Amino acid sequence: MHFDQLGRRELVTLLAGAVAAWSHGAAAQQTVKLHRIGILSPELPPPGFLEALRQGLRELGYVEGQDIAFEIRSAEGYSQRLAALAHHLVDLRVDVILAINTPSVQAAKKASTTIPIVMTRIADPVKSGLVRSLSRPGGNITGLSFKVDELSGKRLALLKEVFPNVSRVAVLWYEPNPGTDIAVGAIKTASRELGLELVILPVHGPDDLIGAFQAATRGRAEALIVMDDVVATQHRVEILNLAATHSLPVVSHYKTFAEAGALLAYGPSTSAMYRRAAYYVDRILKGANAGDLPVEQPTKFDLVINLKTAKALGLTIPSSLLERADEVIE
Repeated sequence: MHFDQLGRRELVTLLAGAVAAWSHGAAAQQTVKLHRIGILSPELPPPGFLEALRQGLRELGYVEGQDIAFEIRSAEGYSQRLAALAHHLVDLRVDVILAINTPSVQAAKKASTTIPIVMTRIADPVKSGLVRSLSRPGGNITGLSFKVDELSGKRLALLKEVFPNVSRVAVLWYEPNPGTDIAVGAIKTASRELGLELVILPVHGPDDLIGAFQAATRGRAEALIVMDDVVATQHRVEILNLAATHSLPVVSHYKTFAEAGALLAYGPSTSAMYRRAAYYVDRILKGANAGDLPVEQPTKFDLVINLKTAKALGLTIPSSLLERADEVIE
């Protein structure tokens, strides 16, 4: 039917309906909720974290600035500032807190028992007292944790494969991080099974690194394991420069260390882990209770070998190990 065939009453009714439909659609667009995601870390978020998280959220249909926004807060190492920043995120009434490593989760948990918390880079949330169990975390916390016992033994075994005669291994760890304390306990057990002696090097910050390497020399350490820690990752260049000065091959969790000069790295794929954190954020924003979402452990691991470092140290990497590597830096 053409407009010139419509009666005045029909035309007015038609136009009124169109205006109402348009108004309803415009109002719906204007009321799209902007979800705020708090990110809490004891240092700057680790390399690739934000990129992978953003990618994961994009894949789930989120548009930054339109329906999600980030509130990023990082302390200067392990200090009281971490607790203050956690309370600040609570005061901002963020919809979810994504906490990086154990002290951040602890700070967020103390700041709020109601705002959902998604954890990542956690050694063992059960032993840390953060959740009741992996399958039923309870409370307001869920996320991802490591297979810390299994990974500790695997790294030492890889080191022995490269360096068969190694007998004394230094372990560098950030003592204020209770998650790392759990990982050190696991590596002590693994070292006994492999017949290795450990030289334990606890540090509280970057100012302790020079003294730690001097202690490694006094302890006749032949290699160095750097335990996973966000602060350690942030200061990886300083750690690796000191290791090179002391001719110590370095083994780490993450490939960012191997890319920066460590001999090898073996651990969870950071990109896969950080993208997976987006899944938890999505479920929570859609109404799921954090305590009902099982804690996941990683299924994808990266073995990265730095041949340039091996050559500088005079070490030959077995071909069988090179064939198993996910990435070889030449």
